[in-house]
Amino acid sequence: MRVVICDDSALFRKGLALLLDHVGVTVVAQAGDTAELASMLETRPADAAVLDVRMPPTFTDEGLVAAVELKKRYPALGVLVLSTYAEGAFAARLLEASPRGVGYLLKDRVDDAAALRDALERVASGGVAVDPEIVGQLFELRRAEAMADRLTPRERDVLRLMAEGRSNAAIARTLFLGAKTVEAHIAAVLNKLDLSQTPDDNRRVLAVLTWLRMEGTGAHQNRDR
Repeated sequence: MRVVICDDSALFRKGLALLLDHVGVTVVAQAGDTAELASMLETRPADAAVLDVRMPPTFTDEGLVAAVELKKRYPALGVLVLSTYAEGAFAARLLEASPRGVGYLLKDRVDDAAALRDALERVASGGVAVDPEIVGQLFELRRAEAMADRLTPRERDVLRLMAEGRSNAAIARTLFLGAKTVEAHIAAVLNKLDLSQTPDDNRRVLAVLTWLRMEGTGAHQNRDR
């Protein structure tokens, strides 16, 4: 199997190359940024590319963006994204853009040479390889999205203000609603989030935690019907 590696750390690139060589994977090129990777792939055919999710110049999601572009340009190329942190939202973006031939693993896993080779073989053959910890996060993402779909735009406004620590009276003033209307919205939110059977104080805290999950995934945005 022929692989290209893209990571801004020369030390990590070399260490990964040695690890892959140990399990019979040929590293045909090493790049320090996504532009160099794209250039290398034009002249050095590969079965798979391994790249860090956070790359220069901003170290946010350049690797992820590059992975999506690579799949568009080279559909048969397997792409394995590595991340220092478990970022379920990033993995979701990758899988939604290309549900075949992609993988998302934590860097902590790459010291297992056999598991890394297995992941590369899967993405190179059109399969998917996702870190178990991130799989758990993806389930949470989908759960948050499903919950967001249950709420009306006004109920999401109320939940947002609850998350900010506003009292019922403050929510009423902010949204220009009556106190009884706010109470009704809060009751609806708690019921729709399946929080109706716990003590009131706990329900409010759990509702806020749900909002934070929804905010982290963007599930509360752009769902007005």
